[in-house]
Amino acid sequence: MGEYEPKIEVHFPQSVLAARGVTVSLECFALGNPVPTITWRKMNGNIPKKARLRKSQAVLEIPNVQLEDTGTYECKAENPRGGTAFKGHIQIYTFPQWISTINDSQLDSGDQLHWECKATGIPRPTYRWLRNGKLITPQIRVEMVNGELIIQKVQQADSGMFQCVAENKYGAIYCSAELKILASPPVFSLNPVRLIATLGKDVLLECKPRASPKPRVTWRRGDRRIHPSRRIMLLRNNTLRIINSSRSDEGDYVCRAENQFGSAEMTAMLRVKEAMHVELSPCKVEVTVGESVVLSCKVSHDPSLEVAFQWLLNQQPLNFQQEGGHFEYIQRQSSTVDLMIRSILLQHAGKYSCRAQTSADTLFAEAEVLVRGPPGPPGVVIVEEITDATATLSWSGGVDNHSPISSYNLQARSPFSLGWQTLRTDPEPVTGDMESAMAVDLNPWVDYEFRVVASNAIGTGDPSAPSRGVRTKEAVPSVAPANVSGGNGRRHELVTSWEPVSEEFQNGEGFGYIVAFRANGTRGWKEKMVTSADSTTYKYRDETFPPLTPFEVKVGVYNNKGDGPFSGVVTVYSAEGEPRDAPSEVKASSISSKEIKVTWRQINPGPGRPQGYEVSYRKDSEQEESGKKKKTAGNETSMVLTGLEGNSVYVITVRGFNSIGQGPASTANTAKTKKDPPVQPPANLMWIQEGTNVSLNWEPVKSKDNESDVIGYKVLLSQEGRVHHQVMRTITPRLSSLSPEGAHTSLRCGQ
Repeated sequence: MGEYEPKIEVHFPQSVLAARGVTVSLECFALGNPVPTITWRKMNGNIPKKARLRKSQAVLEIPNVQLEDTGTYECKAENPRGGTAFKGHIQIYTFPQWISTINDSQLDSGDQLHWECKATGIPRPTYRWLRNGKLITPQIRVEMVNGELIIQKVQQADSGMFQCVAENKYGAIYCSAELKILASPPVFSLNPVRLIATLGKDVLLECKPRASPKPRVTWRRGDRRIHPSRRIMLLRNNTLRIINSSRSDEGDYVCRAENQFGSAEMTAMLRVKEAMHVELSPCKVEVTVGESVVLSCKVSHDPSLEVAFQWLLNQQPLNFQQEGGHFEYIQRQSSTVDLMIRSILLQHAGKYSCRAQTSADTLFAEAEVLVRGPPGPPGVVIVEEITDATATLSWSGGVDNHSPISSYNLQARSPFSLGWQTLRTDPEPVTGDMESAMAVDLNPWVDYEFRVVASNAIGTGDPSAPSRGVRTKEAVPSVAPANVSGGNGRRHELVTSWEPVSEEFQNGEGFGYIVAFRANGTRGWKEKMVTSADSTTYKYRDETFPPLTPFEVKVGVYNNKGDGPFSGVVTVYSAEGEPRDAPSEVKASSISSKEIKVTWRQINPGPGRPQGYEVSYRKDSEQEESGKKKKTAGNETSMVLTGLEGNSVYVITVRGFNSIGQGPASTANTAKTKKDPPVQPPANLMWIQEGTNVSLNWEPVKSKDNESDVIGYKVLLSQEGRVHHQVMRTITPRLSSLSPEGAHTSLRCGQ
């Protein structure tokens, strides 16, 4: 079959109607040879980004369609032989949705009802109104326009349940509300009403009955109806107002309310009393923090009325339980009260009010209390300019608390200070009329925060908030190292030491030390740089240095800004070296089978002085590496070696040592430990009594080859029940003239 141009065989409808939020699929299947390519476009717009192409682009799928997806879409099929297209329109519709609804209403008979409901939807919804399920039609009193319902002069028959219906071709929605029409005769909740007025003041007699519809109201006094005059007015809310009341206005006033359902009356019983007067003294007072003050409130009033008092500070009632015991309420008479303020604080300043109230009147009297105290904290501190040793500060003055500020104190803290420190200033002092000053004598290259404290005749106030942190500029170091000294070290070394300079005084980056030295009697200084700021020692080695050569030494400082000062010159000796000579007259002698005593003669004093001696010893049969060493605690000239093996020859040497090293060893000496004592104890002890004499016999002990010879025996004699015992010696295996009563005997042989 030959080639032919595309032909769309299956396509979507020319008009596609879809609800908002659903997925719309547009199909476009075409035949042709070669197989045609399908493309889509939206006329007068862009295909939505959320759209997806399926089945070789033959299906355009638009999920969650919205109003903006409405429009004409075109499907085009093309191949080399030609092309064809199809267009269709998508129309999105929406169900009605409420914008505003109606609420239950309660109206008086004769009022107007005005309800409005609004909804959105495509197509635009239309509205219907129902009452008790029945359609409402326009009438003389009833009007319906675009969701509005207006009923003029509602009647009891208009009560019921109303519904507003918003609908389009795709659906309808409802909202409901109840209309109640009130119809009741007048009723007064309080009757009679007793009123007490103050002579010369206006009086309001209210008339507020519950009624529906609103009643007609009239006032009368006794049998005579009250007509408005210059002193008596009837307000719109049916309240009767009497201006500048007098004794003649006392009496009973009757309010009558009437509508078509009935009538009711309320009696207002008016009594006019003498006016009340309140006096608060003193009316203005100044006190200093910590002092006490008394405010006295005195009232004159009609004696038939009781008066109640209340104290207020800055229009807020005082709570005597929560004020820390500073306030005390004192009632001196029925018409006089005092307020005692003890140990007054700054926050107690303000306007104090005494409120006096009777059933006829309420009056206030005010007094102002000014509290003098230390100044409040100054305002924000700003660092205007910073150098290596100064900072120019500015601030705004705080409240003076009724005592003029006399001076300001500038303070600073840094990572090196113990809290806040007072600064020297220019000018000095900083007087109370100033709001700028220069802090001087600061350390270079240090982070600072600043604050300002104000003072007046009363005292010193709280400090300002800290300024932002700033760092002073760099400068040449100005502090030399302290406690320069030295000595010791190894042979041919000159060791110099010092206390490091605190970071607070390094004054900049690149801080280090300069060690300068020269041999006594020479002129030129030799200088060496030490780049670590934490260094405390410098060692200089020269093979030509004799031991204990005196040098003049000084240590200076530097940083990236330049060289700073040197310390004072001190004398330091080069290292003396290890001991040069070996100890002489070394002797070793056995004390026992476990011990050898070694003695020697002290090395002659001079360069290489020993700090002690080391004794090396080993068995003659052992290699030198397996030997042991033992040091003296000081310059002792003897030592006892312990823990040795018996009947053994030991090789012993002695040498001196100090912090530099060890000196040469002495000539080797030998000593042999004694043999071990016999291990076998005497056997076959036997008591022999001859008359009053008692003797003790035993078999002699024979020493082995590796044991020392027996030269005698020790007999330990102790009496039963006694602590003390007696030791007896003999060279024979027999002991006579013993007292056996209560005695216990032990026997050992000696070497």
